[in-house]
Amino acid sequence: MLSLLGGRSTKFCDNLSRRNFLQIGGLALGGLSLPELLRAESTSGQKSRHKGIIMVFLPGGPPHQDMWDLKMDAPTEIRGPFSPIATNVPGIEIGELFPRMAQMSDKFAYIRSIVGAAGPHYAFQCLTGKTDRQQPLGGWPAMGSYLSKLMGSGDPSVPAYVGLSPKMGHMPWADNGQSGFLGISHAPFKPHGEGREDMVLNGITTDRLSDRKAVLGALDRFRREVDASGMMEGLDSFTQQAFGILTSSKLAEALDLNKEDVKLRDRYGRGVNELKDDGGPRLLDNFLVARRLIEAGVRCVTLAFSRWDWHGNNFGQARTEMPMLDQALTALIEDLEQRGMLDDVPVVCWGEFGRTPKINTNAGRDHWPQVSCAVVAGGRMKTGQVIGQTNRLGEYPTERPVHFQEVHATLYKAMGIDIDTTTVRDLQGRPRYLVDHDEYRPMKELV
Repeated sequence: MLSLLGGRSTKFCDNLSRRNFLQIGGLALGGLSLPELLRAESTSGQKSRHKGIIMVFLPGGPPHQDMWDLKMDAPTEIRGPFSPIATNVPGIEIGELFPRMAQMSDKFAYIRSIVGAAGPHYAFQCLTGKTDRQQPLGGWPAMGSYLSKLMGSGDPSVPAYVGLSPKMGHMPWADNGQSGFLGISHAPFKPHGEGREDMVLNGITTDRLSDRKAVLGALDRFRREVDASGMMEGLDSFTQQAFGILTSSKLAEALDLNKEDVKLRDRYGRGVNELKDDGGPRLLDNFLVARRLIEAGVRCVTLAFSRWDWHGNNFGQARTEMPMLDQALTALIEDLEQRGMLDDVPVVCWGEFGRTPKINTNAGRDHWPQVSCAVVAGGRMKTGQVIGQTNRLGEYPTERPVHFQEVHATLYKAMGIDIDTTTVRDLQGRPRYLVDHDEYRPMKELV
């Protein structure tokens, strides 16, 4: 296992652990060796020209009525202190804490009517599109696991699916169960450490890993020692490929942000080691890491930003966190477009549910699964629009409710996958569709 020093364990309001992450390239094999993982992936089916998905998860439940669906006609106990601002798309207004998005709203589609949330703190529905009820044996796979199975990686020296996110609730964001009935061979390649004592690679700590020369030097020594011992001799191609991934210069370079121009890094924002007092990850650099991983051939990258479980001081926290999200997310879209990647890389940003319309006595908002919001971009989707509406108080949809599975169906469509004909077999040999396609279709507004 290749691991990096991580942070402390933290919790949401339900006391579920939210481990911090500094995830830039490790393995969670769950008892299956990397050679076996690669051997299984070699039978994963068809390949295609490289496309990739980036999913930005906002753990804890972001307040929709303070972001992209402000309710200025609501009473003060619901409305909050923020004002709407005009965007570069006539007729569309969003919250004042997103000025960069406002200036490039033609690149985004705002979905104000996400429905179907179960309510607990977990990323399961964002990952799979479904609830965790009545699952098949082994559980539902995440989108990244489906893409790993169906499309594989765009380059043999990088994994197909990378998770840059902490564990979320009883359903780990990037652990074995996430791959569901597809098995560990399609689980995410994830740099995730359970504690500082685990976070070493051949005696190298995070401080030394920050020096790229130390990283590459250690990997070179590792390869030489393996070759000198004769271990490489007689190993099959999958084992050699496993060593290739672990020592891949392409993967190492994708994870090395020192190769980026300082001005671009500043555009995304810094914060690799900056954690909120409550433990929420504020790793702005992960947005840039995600682009670099997709560019290197990764098929799906998931990342989480901040912690949005604001039962108190909702507006004070919003003034800090929302401008940072505004900065990093717009930098990602600009960067993808400037590199000619945006048409092939759909991006979605959302959380597990919304927040209560009524502000509580602690100036916070509580859990509200009735409706939430999302933004999408890229993937040749039709952007520069608002999809769905909520009522005057932001309580429920009044127009075009959008289910999580509809968003998934749309993302699969953007990847060139036909949800009507594409199936994968579960552990009982039954063919399973990626979404419940008889009920949930790609969104006509976007594709």
